[in-house]
Amino acid sequence: MKVVQFSEFGGPDVLNVIEQEVPAIGKEEVLIEIKAIGINYADTARRQGSYVVPTELPFIPGAEIAGVVAEVGENVQRVIKGDRVVTLIGSGGYAEYAVVQPDNLIPIPDDVSFEKAVSLPLQGLSAYHILKTMGRLEEGETVLVHAAAGGVGSLAVQLAKLFGAGKVIATASTTEKLTFAEEMGADHLVNYTEEGWEKRVRELTGGKGVDVALEMVGGDIFQKTVKCLAPFGRLVIYGAASGEQAAFYPSTLMRRNQSVVGFFLPQIMNKPTLFQESLEELLLYVTKGKLELTIGGIYPLVDAAEVHRKLQGRETKGKLVLVP
Repeated sequence: MKVVQFSEFGGPDVLNVIEQEVPAIGKEEVLIEIKAIGINYADTARRQGSYVVPTELPFIPGAEIAGVVAEVGENVQRVIKGDRVVTLIGSGGYAEYAVVQPDNLIPIPDDVSFEKAVSLPLQGLSAYHILKTMGRLEEGETVLVHAAAGGVGSLAVQLAKLFGAGKVIATASTTEKLTFAEEMGADHLVNYTEEGWEKRVRELTGGKGVDVALEMVGGDIFQKTVKCLAPFGRLVIYGAASGEQAAFYPSTLMRRNQSVVGFFLPQIMNKPTLFQESLEELLLYVTKGKLELTIGGIYPLVDAAEVHRKLQGRETKGKLVLVP
């Protein structure tokens, strides 16, 4: 089978297509024939050696896969050969086959494609739990979504509305991306490349600030987002795309009873109900037409390096998908 791996850290060029044997499964495992692979910023961080946890070399990236059950271990009862499933794995997704544990395999509804299903596990669950579990969004509150045209952002805009947000303020870097965020349901649009964008956010809230903010850039964007928080506001960090860490004095949060919390999706895998029930809920939103999944591009597995370039060059919107 073909896999994409890297043996050194660096730019997209370190990604190499190689041949490997299809892996054998154990009695408690399942072999998935992969039909779609989700691309995420975490994959680029892995490749650069800047991920939250260490990356051992050589490494096959890819945490999101959707496909068909090709083989089932003799002790597995939850799934059968031929089932259409989607799941998150630790690594190894940039491949034609993967061996997985059956517990977190979620059935894909018949009317949902592999490409759309694979758009949900990482970015959909991130948006869901950033808003609900970590952000504790309450009905009528105001939400600030950075990078609102991206995978997590576009879903967060929609889910915030589904969860009862009174106002969603979306930021992005271009007019095209802001228009897309508006199509997803954003109430107000702010270009965060313009000077004084944080003042515009406060103006849109009548000076109060936002109740929940989603932040994944780091550096100066983080500093200014803190200034956008309302009393009792919650800022949820789920990345640092700029590569910059911000100097921060936690005691500054005391004056307005504010919170800054972190979110790391792999921890959800340790709480099965947070993973399985939430993903099933997201798939139900899709089948009922309440959640729109935007595929920004579908590319052959062998073009993984080029897709990484596009993602890091901010040339895309929506979800990027590889297909073997």
